Amino acid sequence: MSKLDLMPDGQYVFGAVFVAANRINTMLEKELKKFDVTTKQWFLSIVIDNLFDRPPTIKEAAREMGSSHQNVKQIALKLQQKGFLTLEKDKQDSRAIRLKLTDSSLDFWKKLREEADAFTRTLFKDIDGDELRAARNVIRKMLSNISEMDKINGENGR
Repeated sequence: MSKLDLMPDGQYVFGAVFVAANRINTMLEKELKKFDVTTKQWFLSIVIDNLFDRPPTIKEAAREMGSSHQNVKQIALKLQQKGFLTLEKDKQDSRAIRLKLTDSSLDFWKKLREEADAFTRTLFKDIDGDELRAARNVIRKMLSNISEMDKINGENGR
């Protein structure tokens, strides 16, 4: 029996989440490099395209990505330079900047969708629907706990 097998489940999952995230990031960086796109640029594009009914503000996108306003703005500026995104002042609040994917961005990601679907199928190979639902529930609870921890840390001035 290995040390990993003896590790308490919570510790194992905690470490495995980091390992999985790092390995997935490395694999995606390698694949996206040929298109001169980073995983963070890809992720911001996915968030904008899938989580909002209208172009989100930088703040809204940052919240969904679990990132800072400053980091998302830098990623957005790089996407803007590549012609994948426009940054537009909000009509109601001139301080807010909305992120809008361009037609060329939508076309680009559409072309890669088949590869992305194949990657996802391979990643979740031999994992049935019940297992995926259980994993989804665990991750949802972890994210909720992280949000609570953020609130507590924010109240303590951190």
